[in-house]
Amino acid sequence: MKMAGVGAPVVYVFLVFCMVVVPSLATVYTVGDSSGWTIGSDYSTWTSGKTFTVGDSIVFNYGSGHTVDEVSASDYNTCTTGNALTTDSSGATTITLKTAGAHYFICGVTGHCGNGMKLAVTVTAGSPTAPSGSTPSGTTTSTPTTPTTSGSNTTITNTHYFPESSSGTAFSPFVDAVITFVAVFVWLLS
Repeated sequence: MKMAGVGAPVVYVFLVFCMVVVPSLATVYTVGDSSGWTIGSDYSTWTSGKTFTVGDSIVFNYGSGHTVDEVSASDYNTCTTGNALTTDSSGATTITLKTAGAHYFICGVTGHCGNGMKLAVTVTAGSPTAPSGSTPSGTTTSTPTTPTTSGSNTTITNTHYFPESSSGTAFSPFVDAVITFVAVFVWLLS
């Protein structure tokens, strides 16, 4: 089939966009929103209504004198410091959630975890089925009891390249497939 006019370049640009840009869109959550990572916050309330999916990122903003430590479930429950799977104290820590399951974070400074600096997120493997802002059953936990995944599956970087918002927009792989299918169909018809 012969492609004529301006349609072909538009379809090609659209296809490239679908294959490169759209899958990279993930939700970025700023822990504690404007309060940040601080003593005295209730992070189980903050996670309520949020659905964390593999590929999403959580951003910790905090002042000096704090850390972000990924820990095991037992260390999270007992606020045990010194056994961190990963740790960072840069003041702006971005964690990319690479694996499904429960992930646990505490401040490693003695006494801070016991004063509220602890966060548990349950990460789902696929795209959320409920609209953003709703609370699907089993997607968040305030008293985690399941073991965490290996620390090597979580990446901590000292800078982030995403807007500092509590939530963003993510397209599911299904939406990506539909967009790509439509683009190919339009290309074939042109």
